[in-house]
Amino acid sequence: MSELPLFRSVTSIETAFRPDADVIIMSGDVSECIAQIPDRSIALIVTSPPYNLGKAYEDRVSIEAYLQTQAELIAQLCRVLRDDGSICWQVGNFVEHGEVYPLDILYYPIFKRLGLRLRNRIVWKFGHGLHASKRFSGRYETILWFTKSDHYIFNLDAVRVPAKYPGKRHFKGPNKGRPSGNPLGKNPSDVWEILERDWEELVWDIPNVKSNHPEKTIHPCQFPIELVERCVLALTNEGDMVFDPYMGVGSTLIAALMHQRRAVGCDKEATYVEIARQRVVDYFNGTLRYRPLGKPVYQPTGREKVSQIPEEWKESLQARLLERNGDYE
Repeated sequence: MSELPLFRSVTSIETAFRPDADVIIMSGDVSECIAQIPDRSIALIVTSPPYNLGKAYEDRVSIEAYLQTQAELIAQLCRVLRDDGSICWQVGNFVEHGEVYPLDILYYPIFKRLGLRLRNRIVWKFGHGLHASKRFSGRYETILWFTKSDHYIFNLDAVRVPAKYPGKRHFKGPNKGRPSGNPLGKNPSDVWEILERDWEELVWDIPNVKSNHPEKTIHPCQFPIELVERCVLALTNEGDMVFDPYMGVGSTLIAALMHQRRAVGCDKEATYVEIARQRVVDYFNGTLRYRPLGKPVYQPTGREKVSQIPEEWKESLQARLLERNGDYE
């Protein structure tokens, strides 16, 4: 169990919107919950909407009807978003009859019609995803980061990564001979790999929440707290309000609270609402199971039995290797 940063003691978790509340967890229809939130009161919206994949908590409808419903919701979200605020919309793919529909591409015109500006399309890479036999297995999803205006919060220093060549210097001009980088590190770009080197690489490589993940609950599509932390650090300031309209089991709320922000979430599934509430309580009690920010992604050493080639496969693999080598001669 890792020691978690504490915000401050919370006397209550509100069930209806209050502008001065630290934590608000609402239950019910997402549109009704958003209706409680005043105009321009939210600094950051982070969410992963239902993918229309036929999960137990979703209705499977046509992609056109699905996007129309989402467009109506996004218009409501724009109302509550501050002028300097951001939306981070995390999506994967919709699959029907074996055909892939990339949801981020389908969502893009919805946001553009509402006047939002796309700042980055971030790739979240993970090692365990959807297995497939008639196409390559899916191992990434995307985060669309939109801003409401050209004047938005972006705390680059909070998410800088170590420079590969910190000693690099200008070779010409008025700054010739002086260091050419920033002493705090470099801009991590729009595709990050978050490993033990504090986001040094170029892909957000964060394990998705599967059965052996310490944050795993009953939710089938739970995203990790670590994923949201980076958005919170870069796109909000302390004391700002972070909102997740599809909060599920509350990962966004916890990420916000960890970094001295206020948190608002809602969900229509009563079971998930109760789990989210308990996870927030566990966080403040210091008992929440949590994968720490920047923890190295586990790599097998080859000594583990599960990482070794089964004896039953070795003969056929050797034969295939000999056959392939013969093709190259």
